[in-house]
Amino acid sequence: MQMNQFQMVAEAALESMPQQFQDAMENLVICVEEEPDERTLHEMESDSQYELLGLYEGWPLPDRGISYSGHLPDTIYLYRKPILQFCEDTGEDAESCIRHVLIHEVGHYFGFSDEDMAAIEREPLEKSNVR
Repeated sequence: MQMNQFQMVAEAALESMPQQFQDAMENLVICVEEEPDERTLHEMESDSQYELLGLYEGWPLPDRGISYSGHLPDTIYLYRKPILQFCEDTGEDAESCIRHVLIHEVGHYFGFSDEDMAAIEREPLEKSNVR
């Protein structure tokens, strides 16, 4: 998948999110890059450029206060090469993977931890198993 198609899929995934989330997002930019840079890999303690599929950089919404005004936009990075390699390795559909990574990073924007998001992702499975 070429960069322009990847970008279009990411934009469609963002537009497919529930309106309440879209309405709550402000001062947020979505960037598609080929892969994370060396500084990012070092900061994330990642050994390989293929370990990091996406990244949220910014000030989560619940932590913003009066001192937040004037800040540059928060940024969600989607890394094209690592996502596509992950899809090749796992057989996951690229559009589904892009959407999943984007939603995960938007979750960080809203202040959810990785543990919170893992619990949210498990919730429908847990409820459907209850009889």
